[in-house]
Amino acid sequence: MTPNLVRLLHLASPALPVGAFSYSQGLEWAVEFGQVKNAEQALTWISDILRYAIVRCEAPALVASMRAWKNADGIHVGQLNERFVATRETAELRAETLQMGYSLARLLRDLDDIPENIRIALASIAEISYPAAWSAAAVAWQLDENNAVTAYLWAWLEAQIMAAVKLIPLGQTDGQKLLAKLAIEVPQHACDAIARADGEWENFAPGLALASSLHETQYTRLFRS
Repeated sequence: MTPNLVRLLHLASPALPVGAFSYSQGLEWAVEFGQVKNAEQALTWISDILRYAIVRCEAPALVASMRAWKNADGIHVGQLNERFVATRETAELRAETLQMGYSLARLLRDLDDIPENIRIALASIAEISYPAAWSAAAVAWQLDENNAVTAYLWAWLEAQIMAAVKLIPLGQTDGQKLLAKLAIEVPQHACDAIARADGEWENFAPGLALASSLHETQYTRLFRS
């Protein structure tokens, strides 16, 4: 096993202390109000968010940030970070990426194998998004774009499946079946995200924005978004 593979697994691990487990990205509202009631509907919901929100905006932002980090262009990293944060349409989605970004950036600054220039740049961004922080780790650990995006998408997908298992609820086996079905799409999604990284970001997912905004005032909640 190569060091790069170990670091890739590190970044994709649900044990990464960034709080990803505490967010459902609107799925909790969808379950509460009967939009998602079974495994089939969960498959559609998660697949659509992956395709129309993560692959078209969040993952391309990650790749663009990786390229800026590789060029040691801290100014461009900051600009990309501001652009991505501006795409967060609700208070919950904005708080989510900033909390996770802050937690990951703090962790990276405490690790021994992060280059000093990246540590300094991370500390200079007052409100850092999760893709910006994650991309810094990917570059510091010399991960290539395809592997990095694949791992990022997998980690997001796994977190969403675990949220569905808790909320609908689904059995663990049904959750793994969903994960297996959705994982088939990940390699092509990674290619699509990389191709969009040069400026073709698109954040048109009104259903997600509506679900997230309604979740903000939901009476009972397990998740923060």
